[in-house]
Amino acid sequence: MILYLAVLFTASLIAGTIAAISGFGIGSILTPLLSTEVDTKLAVAVASIPHFIGTLIRFLRLHKYIDRSLALSFGAASAIGGLAGALLNAYASGPILGYVLGTLLVFAGLSGVTGLADRIQLKGPWKWVGGFASATFGGLVGNQGGIRSAAMLGFDLTKESFVATATAIALVVDGARMPVYFVTQHKHILELWPFVLIGSMGVVAGTFAGSRLLDRIAEDTFKRIVSVLIFGLGIFMFARPGQ
Repeated sequence: MILYLAVLFTASLIAGTIAAISGFGIGSILTPLLSTEVDTKLAVAVASIPHFIGTLIRFLRLHKYIDRSLALSFGAASAIGGLAGALLNAYASGPILGYVLGTLLVFAGLSGVTGLADRIQLKGPWKWVGGFASATFGGLVGNQGGIRSAAMLGFDLTKESFVATATAIALVVDGARMPVYFVTQHKHILELWPFVLIGSMGVVAGTFAGSRLLDRIAEDTFKRIVSVLIFGLGIFMFARPGQ
């Protein structure tokens, strides 16, 4: 158990660092790791706690950079989708969802690396569609951040605004889905308090480390870095689509 907790802390540290740079990564990394010890649905619920803590810290640091128009439209749809996904999580999951999500992430990552995403702008109702779809997948399989950041590559945002807006939306989504997790699985979550504590400590440390790295990343390379991370997450989803 001590070895596993050490691995969990290290993974949480890395996840917090990546999330501070790209706006996603905590659920994407912690959920698969936790699912090696507990049921995947419970892993999603447990990971939501350090995810919320890391997201809150990023929000407090970057809130002045939030694109309010995008946060309201994309974010409102995300909140609805996050709630729907969390409700579905209590009843259904499966590898097919991981394969679908993996395909979307690989495509989005390649689009960002090749520059295709720079020529595709999500406007009007597509903001709502992107927000709802990304959050629904997130509530269902615990990887909403990756697909949300992939969708947000279609918007013209500075690196600070990208991370800040993604963070604000993630905070709204967490507020929508976490009550469902606690109502349906609170007893099991409380039993796993060491996982929650260690994961949260690692995420906090990683968030502060990643924030310093974000300040040093050049604006013109930021989206390429995010795209590479999204592509990597997509490949990972194919390798381990879920249970």
